Amino acid sequence: MSLLHLHSEKRIFGLDLMRAVAILMVLSSHLLWIYPPDNGIISQVFQLFGYLGVEIFFVLSGFLIGRIVYRLYLQDDFTISSVLYFLKRRWFRTLPNYYLVLLINVLISFIVGYSIQEGWKYFFFLQNFASPMLPFFTESWSLSLEEFAYLLFPIALFLKTLLVKPINKSRFFLYVVIGFIFFFFFTKVWYAFITPLSDINQWNLGLKAVVIYRLDAIFLGVLFSWISLNFTALWIKGKYVMAVLGLFLFGFLFAGVGYFQLTFASFPLFWAIFYLPLTSLTFALFLPFLAEWKTIQLAFIRKPIVFISVISYSVYLLHYGVVLQLMKHYFNTEGLSLHQLHFFTFIYLIITFFLSTLLYKFYEKPMTDLRDK
Repeated sequence: MSLLHLHSEKRIFGLDLMRAVAILMVLSSHLLWIYPPDNGIISQVFQLFGYLGVEIFFVLSGFLIGRIVYRLYLQDDFTISSVLYFLKRRWFRTLPNYYLVLLINVLISFIVGYSIQEGWKYFFFLQNFASPMLPFFTESWSLSLEEFAYLLFPIALFLKTLLVKPINKSRFFLYVVIGFIFFFFFTKVWYAFITPLSDINQWNLGLKAVVIYRLDAIFLGVLFSWISLNFTALWIKGKYVMAVLGLFLFGFLFAGVGYFQLTFASFPLFWAIFYLPLTSLTFALFLPFLAEWKTIQLAFIRKPIVFISVISYSVYLLHYGVVLQLMKHYFNTEGLSLHQLHFFTFIYLIITFFLSTLLYKFYEKPMTDLRDK
């Protein structure tokens, strides 16, 4: 558990909890591949977990990079050197793991007999830029969104500052963020009017997981970071109110939608344009409460949460396309009893967390440390 002491003085428990819940949700959703198809309530909830977990990651990522870029933006003239400094730190944090696991997935494709279509796109995060995700290394769709947000945001700030010298840099930052949110919101409007939305599979592959329709999810997190730094008193005072609003919105999106019969067939514009931004807003409303939850004294709760949070990126990259795919390839789970499937699941989780810990400790963390040299 020595991983827990890494930068422990800088950690915020509420954000660690948010990240841990997100990765456990994603992990839970992929457990369904182990078991026979089932339309029961547990199966439906676990399917929903996969969607929710990634959406939490988007909002949290935007919140964290927003605070970093904002402080960097106010400190100096934000030259091209500032942009490169930010990108260097982000890329040392994300790219080494990504490319290593991408190469592992390429190797696995030969083992399991999967063909790789347009594999070059994965090296430039173009696999789902403007079209549905390719059937290979499927977890990587969310990383494409992250990387394009990292790239576009500081470059846009730099270019706009180059063209128009801001009088109020904080307000200027806000305008750029709001501009991005509206732009990527209207890409969904454009999608809704050129592509008839027929069912959840089309929504899932052709809209939810495509970069040009989804970057507003990350920039909404950036907007909340700006609010937290510019209206700190209101942010702290209103944290419970916003959390309650988040709960009500969550209830509407995941219970009220069914109660009011807001189906794809009857309300395609709602699903194409509003459902995804409302999901992002739901989780963003929990940020004031969670970002102000600095620590918790109960070590038996704090330590496992922080541990899962620390290795979450490695878990995300390894758990499905690498660990579970190889286990399913070498061990046929069809015909196994429920107890045997539970045992398979237990072994799968042990292997996933063990390998993720090794990947973090001996590769991800050392590579991240290089950005400070």
